[in-house]
Parts: sequence; structure tokens; C-alpha cells
Amino acid sequence: MSNPFREDLVSRSRPEACTVVIFGATGDLTHRKLIPALYNLAIDGELPTGVKIIGFARRDKSDEVFRDGLKELNREVSRNGHDEEIWGDFENMVEYHQSEFQDADGYRRLAERLDAIDAERGGKGNRLFYIASAPEYFDDVLEHLKSAGLNESRDGCWSRVIVEKPFGVDLASARHLNEVVNQTFEEKDTYRIDHYLGKETAQNIMVLRFANAIFEPLWNSRYIKQVQITCAEHLGMEGGRGGYYDKSGALRDMVQNHLLQLLSLVAMEPPTDLSADGVRDEKVKVIRSLRQWDSPELVEENVVRAQYSAGHVHGKSVVGYREEDRVDPESMTETYVALRCMVDTWRWSGVPFYIRMGKRLPKKATEISVHFRPAPNVLFNATPGETDEGNVLVIRIQPDEGISLRMVSKIPGTTLRLEPVKMDFHYSTSFGKGSPEAYERLLLDAMAGDATLFARRDEVEEAWRFIDHIQRGWHDSGEGDELSMAEFVAGSWGPEEADALLEKDGNSWRRL
Repeated sequence: MSNPFREDLVSRSRPEACTVVIFGATGDLTHRKLIPALYNLAIDGELPTGVKIIGFARRDKSDEVFRDGLKELNREVSRNGHDEEIWGDFENMVEYHQSEFQDADGYRRLAERLDAIDAERGGKGNRLFYIASAPEYFDDVLEHLKSAGLNESRDGCWSRVIVEKPFGVDLASARHLNEVVNQTFEEKDTYRIDHYLGKETAQNIMVLRFANAIFEPLWNSRYIKQVQITCAEHLGMEGGRGGYYDKSGALRDMVQNHLLQLLSLVAMEPPTDLSADGVRDEKVKVIRSLRQWDSPELVEENVVRAQYSAGHVHGKSVVGYREEDRVDPESMTETYVALRCMVDTWRWSGVPFYIRMGKRLPKKATEISVHFRPAPNVLFNATPGETDEGNVLVIRIQPDEGISLRMVSKIPGTTLRLEPVKMDFHYSTSFGKGSPEAYERLLLDAMAGDATLFARRDEVEEAWRFIDHIQRGWHDSGEGDELSMAEFVAGSWGPEEADALLEKDGNSWRRL
């Protein structure tokens, strides 16, 4: 007897041929992520036949010059390596379109070009617009697409838009951008991208929870003591990033989108089905259930922000954040944030979710650790060894994707001595190949019309509502002064205040 659940899983994503138009095509995202992702899909035979790629940007370039620049970076970053013969076929799909983002004539010429491509393809007019430009041009691109009629689906074909982060800088700007998007494209044709959701391990969280009987009954406050989500980066402000980062900070750059998305996957209820809205309905309920830190006192009690000072990372001396290029010497922008989140639902009552994100930490890693309550310590309370910390399930998002489970075992020998041991699962070794890049999966899903791994309008706005309370708490303590900024040495695991945040609950950060 066939399994309809499995058949649904296998057949859901069927990407269709389309023309992909990338706005901001001369930027780093296009060169390092989007084009290599499309190239790797072509190598793996996943890219639909008939796909065309048009780079839209302001610089004056020919098709050949544009392709040469893409090839140079592809040699460096492609997951599958660079094959000259395959690249030769691939680059024939790629063209360049020069225009200012505010130039209506540039969009008129783009429409004519797309019509010509559709005619060559036999009239199939599917179009996928990817807005990878700087955020200040998002409105211009969307409004001009509408003016040129490029947002409209015709003759049974579709027109969709992918919008890169940052999706706003606060709740008000996110609402404005949502209004502009929804006046141009219907919600079902709008794909707000969060590349963390395209990572293989992030996608596997639901399978781990709901397809394994050893975890599903235990996934609640009765058995889980705490959850930690860590995003550690060893880099600072390389590549002139200081100008952007000093206007953003760790909370808005990473927590509002990537890390709250991971939290929602861990804490969500089982969806009624695997449709995009079935999954996203449950995720948004989690974000709405977050207890709001809506006063300076609550922010100070539950959130720590910090900047790195001069130190050493990987044996190399590095300057402090305020000494970085393009950073205000008196900056009050956080490069590290730790917060205690409470999900006020029946399942998670009383269980703290700790999130931390920092620059200039000792290593690059993103992981989720689920800390189970320890077993009753009646039998082994007099036995040497570490038996009181409980089991820990670790979901590694990057760089070494996989899952591990810590349990207690007896050390071989004639005496009863207990030590924690680890069962470890690695994607690359278990399945014989590395995971595809996140953008590969997400581009295919957009071509297939599957929005499951993309953020919905209400998800984005609810996340910003939570973040805005914290931002206001930092910058307005009620007396016109900002709340304190902690400091930590570059190359360490963060400030003492972040350790104290967990110690108040009798917990401590997991050592990565």
C-alpha cells in the first residue's frame, strides 16, 4: 500500500522553467551566492531546462564582461568546483541589463527583453524577480516593476518576487515595505528569503521532532529544562562592513530573522499538513507567544548587549569594535547580544530559550542545544562522574551540519564510574555527500511555488514587534540615557554579564 505522506514529500517541489532577473547583479551576493547556486543546480541536473538569467544593475557592462566576473568568483566558491565545459553551457543562459533602479525606461526595455526571451522559449513566460540590491532601492524596484506591468501573471504563467534581508529596520519600515510589496505582488507570489531556513539541518528540525517517537513525546516543559541557540562568528568588520553594521547591530542583523526563525522551528506545534501556510501558521504562533520585554527594566533583566575590545582571534591581534574602519568611535551598536526568551504556551511554560550572537568569538558555528532535565539521581548520587547535567541534543546548523546526543555511560572497568558520551551524526558521512547550499534549495522552491521556507508577512512583523521593544529599552531608559553596554575581549566567548544572565536560572552556556 502506498504512503501518501511520502508521496507528498517526494512530489511537492517541481521547479518550472523561468527567467530569473537579479536586481543588484554586480554585488557580492550575486557573485558569491546566487550565481554559484544556480551553477551547482545545473551541475546536479536540478535546474529546469530553459532557464534564463538576467543581471540588472547600474554599471555599464557587456554580457561578456559580466560573465567573466561571475566565472572568476565561481572558480573560488562553487560547492562542486568549477568545470569549464559545464560553465560554458551555463554562461550561455546569462545576460546583462544595464539600468538605474529609478529609470522607468530601463524597466520598459527589460519588459521587451523578457518578451523576446518568452517568444524564443515558445511563449512560456514564467518570471522570477530577485531583489538583491541595497535595501534603499527595494521600493524603487517594486514600484517600477508594477509600472512596467512586469508584476502581472499572463496566460497561465507566473510572476514572483524574492526579497532579500534586511526586510525593514523596525516594525514601521517592515510594514511599509510589506505594503509596497503587496501592492505589487500577491502574498502567494512574494518570497521573503531567510537563507538559514534553506540549510539542511534547519529543514531537518521538523523531521527530527515529528518523525521520531523517541523525541516527540519528550518535546515539552516536563522533560526539557532549557534551549540554547548560538550563532558565533570569528570575523569582525572585514571588507568595509563597519559602515553597514554600525547602523544595524547583532540584534537586528541576525536575531530578528535567522535566530527567531530557528526558535520558532524548535518551539512550534505540529502543523496540520506540510503546506507552506500549514507550517507558517504554527511558526507565527510561536513568535506571537514570545513574552514581550517592553520596558527598560525588563530589557536590562533579560537582555545583554556588548562590544568586543582589542584581543586575539586565531592567534592574530585584532582591534576593538570602535577602532574598526567606518565605525563611530563612540558607537553604541552591539556586536554581541544575549537574550532570555520565554515562549508563553502550554508546551513551553517556564522553559527559557537563550539566544546569543556575537562577532569576534573564538570560532564560527551556529547550533541549537536542547537540554533535557536530569534523571532522578537516586541510584548514582554517590558515584563519581558527571551525571547531573542531563542529556543534551545538539543540532549543528553550520559549519559541520549534523546532530549529536549526549548521554551518560559507564566507563569500562571493574568499578562503577559514569561519564557523558556522545552519539554523533554527520550529514556528509552518513549520506556520502555534502549538503547543498541554502540558496540552491530556496531558488528551486521559488521556481516551484513552494513558500514553506520563506517568511510570511505576519512572521516578519511579529518578529519586529518583539525586537522593537528591546531597541526602545536600550535607547530610552526613561531618563534620556541609554542602558549600559558591556564589553568583552575579542577571542573570548562574550561578556561576564551574559554568563550571569543564565546563572540567575541555575544554567550555564554550553561549551561549543
